[in-house]
Order: sequence, then C-alpha cells, then structure tokens
Amino acid sequence: MTNMIEAIGVRKHFGSNQVLKGIDLTVSRGEVLCLLGPSGSGKSTFLRCINHLEIIDGGRLYVDGSLMGFEEHGGKLHEMKLSAIAKQRADIGMVFQRFNLFPHLTALENIIEAPVGVRGVSKSEAVARAKDLLEQVGLSDKADHFPAQLSGGQQQRVAIARALAMEPKLMLFDEPTSALDPELVGDVLDVMRKLAESGMTMIVVTHEIGFAREVADRVVFMDGGVVVEQGSPAQVIDNPQNERTKAFINSVL
Repeated sequence: MTNMIEAIGVRKHFGSNQVLKGIDLTVSRGEVLCLLGPSGSGKSTFLRCINHLEIIDGGRLYVDGSLMGFEEHGGKLHEMKLSAIAKQRADIGMVFQRFNLFPHLTALENIIEAPVGVRGVSKSEAVARAKDLLEQVGLSDKADHFPAQLSGGQQQRVAIARALAMEPKLMLFDEPTSALDPELVGDVLDVMRKLAESGMTMIVVTHEIGFAREVADRVVFMDGGVVVEQGSPAQVIDNPQNERTKAFINSVL
C-alpha cells in the first residue's frame, strides 16, 4: 500500500529565510494528521507545497505515488506544465483560513463551478451532488444565499462542501477555524469530524488542540521549519518529550 503523501527532505526558502529545512513525513491513506506549531514554523508553507501552490526548492514530494508538480529526468526535477499540475490539483481539496468563495455566486453555484468547469460533470449531476453536500454540512436551506448573506462559519462550511464536490482523495485544511468567531468554530469542526470518520485522508493545520486530540490519528509538532516531534495525540499533546513541544502545548492549553 503506497502512502497518500511522502515528503523526502522537502526544503523551501523565501529569499534568505529557509522556511522548510528538510521535512521527512509520510501520511497513510485514510489517516488524519494534525500539524501543530507556533506561527512561522512552516506548517502552512508545507501544506501549500503539497498541492504545489508553493514550489519546493529541494527534496521530493509524492502524492498518491506520483511526484507533485514535477517530472524527474536523469535525477533532476523539471516542473510540469500548468495543465498537468492543474490535473493533479483537482484530486486535492484545500480549505483556507479565508473562505475564498466567489462573492457573485450563490452557495450552490460556488459548489458546482469546479465539477462542471474542470471535471466536465453535467450540471444536473453537479447540482444534485451539491445539494447532498449542503445537507452534509448542515446548510441545505442556504443553497440560494450569496456569501455576504452567510456567517463566517457558514461560508467555511460551504468552502468545505465546494472542496468535496471535486471528490478529492486528499483534503488539506489550513487553520480553517482561525478567522471565525469562537461560537462558530464548533459547527465547522463537526463537519471535519464527520469527514474524518468517513475515511478521508486529511492534513489539518490547526490550533484547536481539543480537536487534534479527539480526531487525529497522528499529531506532528513543527517548529523552525523542522518536524520536532510526532506520534499519537496521547504522546504529543498529553505527554510531549521535547522541550519545545512542551512549551508550545503549555502555551495553548
């Protein structure tokens, strides 16, 4: 069984700032991995490298057994054409801190846009699936609402439904609740919890320690562009071994 994700010595720098300093990490199919760490530790950058929104400067990143964004010839990496990268990305759902919904489209229209435009799904099929997804995220009564008519939590749930409409094999969440008012966080985490239970492979960058403890199969603590510690939630959150991990967990609990 191949891993869904395999990162080997992944490096990334912005100018002189090396943000990722050789990340080695695998994620199994159906695994829920939570990435914890202070701001600036490289978590979001690593997430964005997985779907080639950021281009790695060194190492190898495989998604579902294929190099992401590159082809290898004679030991050298060559970036693929944009159309080939877009095809790879279509299998990876991503939910950002900000909801990134199209403001001029209704919730339903936001959800059907990519399946119809990218996957070539018929409109009637896409609409039926979108209605199912809106029901799954508890928003079946909001299909005709525009983003401006929805709360932040509702917009984020539409964003999750939109990502799921492409039937991805992998879901990436970049601090999906950090921009939300505290009372709206629970509804979004509930949707993610159900998704985890369904067997979706998920990588979640989060500060929600309770969610990580409850839902993650594995927790990875990053700091300074490296993986400092990883293991089960019981190991990393409740019984961290590294001093940096201990200090971080104590600061957020």
